Amino acid sequence: MNRGVGASPPAGGEQDTQRRRGRPTSQGGAEGRNRTPLWAFLAANVVSISGTRVSAIAIPWLVLTTTGSATKTGLVVVFEMTPLVITKALGGPIIDRIGPRRVSVVADLASAVLVGLVPLLHVLGLLSFPALLGLVALAGAARGPSDAAKGTLVPDIAEQARVPIERVTGLESSTDRTATIIGPAVAGVIIALVGAANALVIDAASFAVCAMLIGLWGPARHLDETDDDAPPETYRRQLRSGWDFLVHEPLMRSITAMIFATNLLDMAFMSVLLPVWIMDHGYGTTQIGLIGSVFGVTATIGALLAAALGERLPRRITYLVAFAIAGCPRFIALALGAPIWLILGICAVGGFGAGFINPIIGAIYISRIPRPLLGRVGSLAESMAWAGMPLGGIAAGGAVAVVGLAPALLLAGGIYFLATTLPGLLPQWKEMDERRTPTPPPAGHGFPEPAGVPDPESALGVGVRSDGIA
Repeated sequence: MNRGVGASPPAGGEQDTQRRRGRPTSQGGAEGRNRTPLWAFLAANVVSISGTRVSAIAIPWLVLTTTGSATKTGLVVVFEMTPLVITKALGGPIIDRIGPRRVSVVADLASAVLVGLVPLLHVLGLLSFPALLGLVALAGAARGPSDAAKGTLVPDIAEQARVPIERVTGLESSTDRTATIIGPAVAGVIIALVGAANALVIDAASFAVCAMLIGLWGPARHLDETDDDAPPETYRRQLRSGWDFLVHEPLMRSITAMIFATNLLDMAFMSVLLPVWIMDHGYGTTQIGLIGSVFGVTATIGALLAAALGERLPRRITYLVAFAIAGCPRFIALALGAPIWLILGICAVGGFGAGFINPIIGAIYISRIPRPLLGRVGSLAESMAWAGMPLGGIAAGGAVAVVGLAPALLLAGGIYFLATTLPGLLPQWKEMDERRTPTPPPAGHGFPEPAGVPDPESALGVGVRSDGIA
């Protein structure tokens, strides 16, 4: 919980301020350093994302191969992503109240049970399509607060490991990309060997492993607490303060709207358009996994270059060019029936461009959001950006059913081009290249005073994220 407006820092001076910013204190050096939570967190991140990548391929493939319906395939995505987006947006205050470790463990255990029921019911011959929709909806609802809770643990992990918070977020980003490389390739092979339903055992096991890692070694509580004498903020007030700040930032609003559109189209591509194209051309899940892994490898390279070049990159041009090569070309290539080797090459180039996107978004958001509001503003912005993803699958399925695969791909590619080009003409996008520190929030909205401002370039992965095709 954050302190109210006008409250003075508690006793403890600079060391307490550093502790609350997630930075190591100078006193004690390596004494008291505990890096076990850091390694457990990174391991949980790799396991979690790898398992999610398996289910992201397995569930659409299961529906497509058992029903033959692109519309039903898209409907499954709607039922999974809609609860996820809602609980991600609404779960922040709950995480603050009962603790991120507890929320993460309980949600992951619930997800393990729910996802594990899919292969079990399939083996027993009881997995009807409505039952599958119900299970993926409940699993999505559990995953939203679980993902948000893990992100909330980062400052506590940095404190216990006595390393800068930037190092933790950098390592987290690296494990994200590593899992993006591993997950699709593993998924393609496993699905080919044991079938889509049985492959979901891997995803269920990944949730159980995450619950164990975070439960045993995750920090017990979030360190950013309110003063003893200050009344706790209500749930509604916490949500309102994050929302009010977001709507008063034109650049962040337009970025969020743009990512809403691109995430919708990325989900349409990965969950429906690509699997249908793969099936129509006589390929299998191995090729889907290979495309995802190629994209992930080059995205990792792009992200490393983005981190290394940092300050020297012109944000606006880099951002728009990255989206231009990461988005539209793959849709057009599939629509024209390009050979698989060319598809892989286009996705390799697209992945390289995509690697630059999230670091730029993170730097922009951290330079504009006061530290005490990062959690609630970031979670709201990310949930808004992800809100289009439930629509992506059903829109793609409907488009394929009505106009056919190739026209649907051309339509999606054209919309992607417009969505990633036109925003660059808006006047507020000129502010993207400004390097600045956050200003106090607008008066009259009950925002807490900023407690400290980190380096604007240190926030890889903070704020709204582009999902990408992998």
